[in-house]
Amino acid sequence: MIYKQIGNSDLKVSGVCLGMMSYGSKEWRHWVLDTQKDCDEHVALALSLGINFFDTANIYSSGVSEVMTGTALNKLSQRDKVIIATKVGLPIPKNPSQTGLSKKQIILNFEASLKRLKTDYIDLYQIHRWDYLTPIEETMEALHSLIKSGKLRYIGASSMYAWQFSKSQYLAEIKQWTQFISMQNHYNIIYREEEREMNPLCQDLGVSLLPWSPVARGLVCGTRTRNGGTTLRSTNDPHADRLYNREADYKVADTVMQIADQKDVSGAEIALAWLHQNPIVASPIFGATKTDHIREAAHSLEISLTHEEISEIESPYQVNIVKPWNL
Repeated sequence: MIYKQIGNSDLKVSGVCLGMMSYGSKEWRHWVLDTQKDCDEHVALALSLGINFFDTANIYSSGVSEVMTGTALNKLSQRDKVIIATKVGLPIPKNPSQTGLSKKQIILNFEASLKRLKTDYIDLYQIHRWDYLTPIEETMEALHSLIKSGKLRYIGASSMYAWQFSKSQYLAEIKQWTQFISMQNHYNIIYREEEREMNPLCQDLGVSLLPWSPVARGLVCGTRTRNGGTTLRSTNDPHADRLYNREADYKVADTVMQIADQKDVSGAEIALAWLHQNPIVASPIFGATKTDHIREAAHSLEISLTHEEISEIESPYQVNIVKPWNL
């Protein structure tokens, strides 16, 4: 396993991160794995492969994902051997009033996440999206107070406009508050619009990327085709239909799978390997509903792409509109 440093922090994380959205309640998403046994099996495999980074959110199955994550990690590993990340900000399905990034909501949801995760501290707490109703000053000060409390080590952000992220960072610098060390953005071989502004900004600021949807909801694996989905998730994922719906998207996916066939690996491994060659990407966050998904993600770090292969994969890409960031 390859380990990378997130930003200027002391967090050394595995080159891939197991996203825990796949574990929780089928009331939230019908395709999630809803038994602790399945979650334990996946976490145990991830740990055996050297994966030490696990990312969840309070919104995932209204907190059930955090409960299952905390249960598995407490059972299978020592707390100081793993990096736990979670998120706050989006409406919790079973309690939509718990939304936003006000001081009240940040503190309330942070304490709830600690209990569900069965831990005394969180390594990385991320704002899930930008809150247009709360001044960013209130949000950054509240996050800084959690750092000062000793219950939180670092803070990160997720998809937003580059100007918003820049404003947050420079405000924190001026106020001498804690700055973000990571950006969990929507970035993959199918959707590269983050290369316009967000990625260069993060590179300039020394902020690491933790891309979500690194395999484009299965598009680069062949589970989402021009004729429809072939898996439980891909057959009923309307948000993915909005994210990846152009002929150009499928052409990129076709090329990824062609390269994968030549190397006798999966399309997911090639898509992840493409992200790994970007020096500001620390750890793509992948989801798994099968153990093979975890093995492939770990193996992707061993794959080298030539300049010619990278050029071939990137050549079908066409400039896209900025896509919606809601789940």
